[in-house]
Amino acid sequence: MKNSPIKTLLASLIASTSLLNNVNAMEALPGTPPIPADNPMSAAKIELGKQLFFDPRLSIDGTISCNSCHNVMAGGTDNRDFSVGVAGQKGGRSAPTVWNSAFLSAQFWDGRAATLEDQAKGPILNPVEMGMPSEKFTVDRIKAIPGYVQSFKAVFGDKKDSVSYDNIAKAIATYERTLITSNSSFDAYIRGDKTAMTETAIKGMKKVEALGCTSCHSGANFAGPELPIGEGFYQKFPSFPGSKFDKKYDLMADEGRFEVTKDVSDKHMWRVPTWRNVALTAPYFHNGSVKTLDEAVRVMAKTQLDKKLSNKDVKEIVAFLNSLTGEFPAQTMPHLPDYANGTQVSP
Repeated sequence: MKNSPIKTLLASLIASTSLLNNVNAMEALPGTPPIPADNPMSAAKIELGKQLFFDPRLSIDGTISCNSCHNVMAGGTDNRDFSVGVAGQKGGRSAPTVWNSAFLSAQFWDGRAATLEDQAKGPILNPVEMGMPSEKFTVDRIKAIPGYVQSFKAVFGDKKDSVSYDNIAKAIATYERTLITSNSSFDAYIRGDKTAMTETAIKGMKKVEALGCTSCHSGANFAGPELPIGEGFYQKFPSFPGSKFDKKYDLMADEGRFEVTKDVSDKHMWRVPTWRNVALTAPYFHNGSVKTLDEAVRVMAKTQLDKKLSNKDVKEIVAFLNSLTGEFPAQTMPHLPDYANGTQVSP
């Protein structure tokens, strides 16, 4: 028996109310991220971390810095499918943005690092990325630069082990916690300025709610709910395998978190990436295989929701995603501590 007009109207009103409540539940991005008790912020530590972030001497041949792959003069990535490390080597995954990464409860695409401090330690020793042979080698190189020794003592105390691998990571992570892009058009809208977003973007905001996109891309960072550090928020990708996109964009080759845990239930599980500034971080997905945001929206709709979107749907969703581009704090290149009368880097 068909629904009566009254029942249809009631169902529509209930759905509309639910949708409105969900939209109202969306959160503006806080101006400051969680700060761990064992790594408090200070102006001197931020500046030290910034120097290290930009210093290519943290790579074996002096060619790669953290900023090489996570360019904070732009959207926090290198806009490549795979980043290029020492000796021109290419990695196996696209570099995630460093902007707002301080709000994530796990780092890297597969969540193998619990904290920004843990994450900062990885690329330095990765033979494909920065190529340093050991923690000791890295520390010895930094210790040989008088300006760094002075700064580490000022920040971490005048003691023998003030320059340590842990403290290198702590300083870099402290600087990264300043990389917050609040005050997007969306944030202004949520805070009450109903003129901040275009009508098209507002329609897109409501559409991602209605489709179910925000069941994964939730929270102020649109990367999942706030969780204890280290837990991470993961989803299977593709959730609906077998579409034309699997082969076209090689979505099944990398098994995601399974590569870390070796647990079969983690095959093709990935940490949910942020939507913040997503308009600036192409190419998309873990392998950088999709070049445009509108195509990424189509791929996600089909692989995650088993839905085919109209061009109008895509246009509205892309407009909403563009409203998540925030204000970028001005960045200036630091002067790096000098190493006089010689060179440290290997040819």
